[in-house]
Amino acid sequence: MSAQATVAPAHASAKKTRKRILTGDRPTAKSFHLGNYYGTLANRVRLQDEYESFFLIADYHMLTTRVADLEEIGQNIRELVIDYLAVGIDPKRTTIYLQSLIPEVTELFLYFAMLVTVPRAQRIPTLKEQMRDHDLALPTYGLLGYPILQAADILMVKGDLVPVGRDQESHVELTREIARRFNDLFGPVFPVPEALIPEGGLLPGIDGATKMGKSLNNAIFLTDDPKTVERKVMGMYTDPNRIHPTDPGRVEGNPVFVLHDTFNPDRAEVDELTRRYREGKVGDVEVKRRLVVALERFLGPIRERRAQYAADPKAVDRIIQEGSTRARDEARKTLHEVRAAMHLDYFGL
Repeated sequence: MSAQATVAPAHASAKKTRKRILTGDRPTAKSFHLGNYYGTLANRVRLQDEYESFFLIADYHMLTTRVADLEEIGQNIRELVIDYLAVGIDPKRTTIYLQSLIPEVTELFLYFAMLVTVPRAQRIPTLKEQMRDHDLALPTYGLLGYPILQAADILMVKGDLVPVGRDQESHVELTREIARRFNDLFGPVFPVPEALIPEGGLLPGIDGATKMGKSLNNAIFLTDDPKTVERKVMGMYTDPNRIHPTDPGRVEGNPVFVLHDTFNPDRAEVDELTRRYREGKVGDVEVKRRLVVALERFLGPIRERRAQYAADPKAVDRIIQEGSTRARDEARKTLHEVRAAMHLDYFGL
């Protein structure tokens, strides 16, 4: 694969031929981790074969909680896209675009804000979580309107499906309310999107926590080199009640075995280790060493593809620019419909 490959327009037709999905990420960190891959990225790679896919780099959304912490946002954006490409997101089939290059979305946000009351916006469950996580006594207007801006993102490209975690399901429900309200007032402009929630649960952290997270210092990142992966795996939490290798061990909920089940393609090996561990016939060290090998088989090709794209940042920037051009074409068409439906296209201008 060459990072120099030219990206042909993926969505040039004026008419939708397949259902559309809209998903995305805030550029808050320089790399995804295994939990992100398991929870979202692997599903996105599959979905691009079935749906017309739009992937949003949500830099406006990042401003809602990190407006004073933007020094590295440009590099984070590029690293985010490199991760997309490295795991198998294909810019020939998926439109990858930058939110701030689509000014139409802020106009649509303004119109949608007229349809949502303040008490309704305050009922979004994640609002209190965001305030707590970022030590905010009161929400800013931008944070309060965050789900409305998300609705504008989704409906600007007329997304039919929105892959989200359960914590974001309430945001999609608000989007559905906005779409129905707009259509009732002004005519059938928007689809009423549905949340597409992955069946899998969370991937545990290497410390035994129920969730692997960037800020929790318990993650294995896609960018980790082999020595870092080995160090993290060999220090992983296992069964706290198992004192000796000959003691029967608990597999259920054991992070080492969860990672084996998720990333080790050798099912015979996983089954053998599971049986021996339960019988007290294999130690934690061997189980972890086998996991190191399995993770290297998984991460090695991703790391190589990342290196190819990282060596050619202009190619990455070109993918962002071309995707943003395609997304803006869609945004202009949508906004033209919206303004006409609302009778805001004064004098035909």
